[in-house]
Amino acid sequence: MNSFFASVEQQLDSSLRGRPVAITAMENEHGCVVAASYEAKAFGVKTGTSVKDARRLCPGIAFRASRHRLYVRYNLRVAEVLDRHAELVRIRSVDEFQLALSGEATTLPGAAELVATLKAAVAAEVGECLRFSAGIGPNHLLAKIAGKLEKPNGFQWLFADNMPDRIAHLALDDLPGISSAMRDRLMRAGVRDVAALCQLDPRHARAIWRSVEGERFVRSLQCMDIPLVQTKRGGYGNSKVLAPAFRRPTEAYLVSRWLIEKSSARLRRDGRVAASFSLFMSPIGRRGWGRSVKCAPSQDTATFLRINRALWREAWPYIRGAELMSIGVHLADVDHLVTRTGDLLLPLRPAERTASERASVAMDYINDRWGAGTIRLGINRPHPGFFERG
Repeated sequence: MNSFFASVEQQLDSSLRGRPVAITAMENEHGCVVAASYEAKAFGVKTGTSVKDARRLCPGIAFRASRHRLYVRYNLRVAEVLDRHAELVRIRSVDEFQLALSGEATTLPGAAELVATLKAAVAAEVGECLRFSAGIGPNHLLAKIAGKLEKPNGFQWLFADNMPDRIAHLALDDLPGISSAMRDRLMRAGVRDVAALCQLDPRHARAIWRSVEGERFVRSLQCMDIPLVQTKRGGYGNSKVLAPAFRRPTEAYLVSRWLIEKSSARLRRDGRVAASFSLFMSPIGRRGWGRSVKCAPSQDTATFLRINRALWREAWPYIRGAELMSIGVHLADVDHLVTRTGDLLLPLRPAERTASERASVAMDYINDRWGAGTIRLGINRPHPGFFERG
């Protein structure tokens, strides 16, 4: 999708159409732009531009606070349209979809006709401001790269007969998955441009990446059909860039409790347990502080709140008198509840929930039924932001 967040706002508010629009994560002058319309991009406003710089670059720009839940609803509306006309394989992100082509659409003329049909259907059924750029390729990586070659509202393809020439003008870190650190590593290995990367021996790529992902990446660039690998969930967490009213440690601590309630509820929803808890915080003008603690595998909110309190006490001498720019909590070393072993001393049978975990499950049910925060474990400070609004 092209400038998806800004396009949704323009669709809903006709006064924004044709105007530069920036979506911000925070409703104040200290935030930055998380998405910009193409009208704003023409002035140099892009993701990461500060609100102050965006006003300087584009004096007439309109700011809107992000409403992520709204964008997710529009994502699902677009997905429904795409799936009706083609085979929707997966929703890759809030603004990216992967389709499988079959029949006549496996030819370039047929694919072009399908893309035109999809564009018209999304405009008619979801909104005329909602546009997308389509990319076609023999694997997900080349299709993704092709989709970025012509924006907005474009259509491009990458196949063996136009590779690597069609993308030779791109920089290494223009390719999805190539960070600045990986670019530097490739440069040190003598791979200085995209053409050289495409011609690299996949076994050499594995050595440069220090992972099989390097081999998969290069084989994909060489037009092989490399399927996506199912990833294993590593943990559950939430982080928050704090608004000024929440930056005092006493307020930030209450926000951390809210983050833990959200994370542990997601852990239980997926039938998982976590065996470690981490807390991170970034004091303004000081180095960041973080600690991790191992624990018995659990999905109990109260257990993680107790560990969190202990870590805040440990951090207090360092953060006293400071303001915190951000905090984060993370539940890691996750496994399925059904594989958890029992405990003879409690006693607790394998895969059985403790009394406290059963209470947490009951709390989830009531909060789902009557609204988030109906039952809370003590005092917390909700701090809705990018992913909660809308």
